[in-house]
Amino acid sequence: MSKTLIAYFSASGVTAGAAREMADAIGADLYEICPAAPYTDADLNWMDKKSRSTLEMNDPACRPAIASQVEHMEQYDTVFVGFPVWWYVEPRIVDTFLESYDFTGKTMIPFATSGGSGISKAEKSLREHCPGGNWKKGRLVNSGAAEWAGTMLGK
Repeated sequence: MSKTLIAYFSASGVTAGAAREMADAIGADLYEICPAAPYTDADLNWMDKKSRSTLEMNDPACRPAIASQVEHMEQYDTVFVGFPVWWYVEPRIVDTFLESYDFTGKTMIPFATSGGSGISKAEKSLREHCPGGNWKKGRLVNSGAAEWAGTMLGK
C-alpha cells in the first residue's frame, strides 16, 4: 500500500492551513518543515533589504537548518511539497528539505500559496534541487486544496 506525506513550510500559517486540509482529505501524514531558528516578523519583512528572508533569498547557496527530520522517509511513495512563494520560487528552507533526503523514484507534487506570484518558476527550481524525484505538475492552492490533492492521487 502506498503512503503519502505532505511536507510543508509555512511562514504565516496560510500554507499550513492548506496542508492540513489536504492531509485530512486524502489521509496523508503531515510534516512541517520548521526552521531550527524560527522566523520573527522582522525576519519576514521582505521590504527590508537586511531582513533574514531577504538575505536568504538573495543567496542561492543558503540552506537554513531544519529543526527535525522526517522519520522513515523511505516509507513514502508520494510526497506533496508545500510552501509560500518567495521571490517567485520556494523559500531556501524547502531546498534544505529537498537536499536532505533521497527522493529517487518518489512521486513529488508541489503546491504553493501566494498573494500574486505563480508557481512555474518554483517548479523549475524544485526539479533542479531534487532531480531524482518524479515531479508532477504543481498548483497554487489558495483555495480548493483538498479537492486538488484528491485528484492528484486519483481519489
